[in-house]
Amino acid sequence: MGNIGLQLYSVRTMAEQGFLGTVRKVADMGYDAVQFAGFFETPADQVKNVLDEKGICVAGSHTPLDLLKGDKLKEAILYNQEIDNDLIICPYLPEEKRNSVESYKRTAEELNKIGQICKENGMIFGYHNHNFEFKNFDGITGFDLLFGNTDPDLVKIELDCFWAVHAGYDAKTIIEKYGDRVVSLHIKDMTEVSGEKKSVEIGSGMLDMNDLLSVAKSQHVDWLVVEQEDFDQDPMASAKINRDNLIDLLN
Repeated sequence: MGNIGLQLYSVRTMAEQGFLGTVRKVADMGYDAVQFAGFFETPADQVKNVLDEKGICVAGSHTPLDLLKGDKLKEAILYNQEIDNDLIICPYLPEEKRNSVESYKRTAEELNKIGQICKENGMIFGYHNHNFEFKNFDGITGFDLLFGNTDPDLVKIELDCFWAVHAGYDAKTIIEKYGDRVVSLHIKDMTEVSGEKKSVEIGSGMLDMNDLLSVAKSQHVDWLVVEQEDFDQDPMASAKINRDNLIDLLN
């Protein structure tokens, strides 16, 4: 535990303009890893060369559900293997996959199949939540429906702590409940402006980061992945602040 990555969605505009240069800059900030949110049609060998050049590794790759089927899944696995990434994460579910108990159960079956193929190829498969998974269906949340109907060996959890709290749930309790199934955390702080919750730099918001990091350590979570979606300054500057503040909290 303690490996710190940056989800590149946090700096997506820069990544779109200069993908490999952005990876280099993140490495220069002192991050241990990057987590990808697309590769911008960059060949895997070029990505691997930059990772090796900068001595930075991969804390997973967010891969949309439509790229996790058939030949596209095979392509995704091969690409990630080439860049030495063993963690593929589905980052989102379209509404029709999550609008009822039955749809969640069908989606769980689908994720199990993806996870099985990933496992057979030496990969780990996980799912990343937003806030909609915490909608209640007859006394059970979509989150618990999803993970209660998937095989713990095939579908792991990347818990976005911000979105769990945003939905009114305690991230610490979820981590403790699911234990070693939680392989990664998205770490971002929260503030409220005019009744709207927004993500802010770690240490500048209302979340109890020390408590969260303590349970992450006790549960041996593999990755702490910084992500931020709302900004009052240059996102790259925020990424550096997030990394430095997270290091200070860990120490």
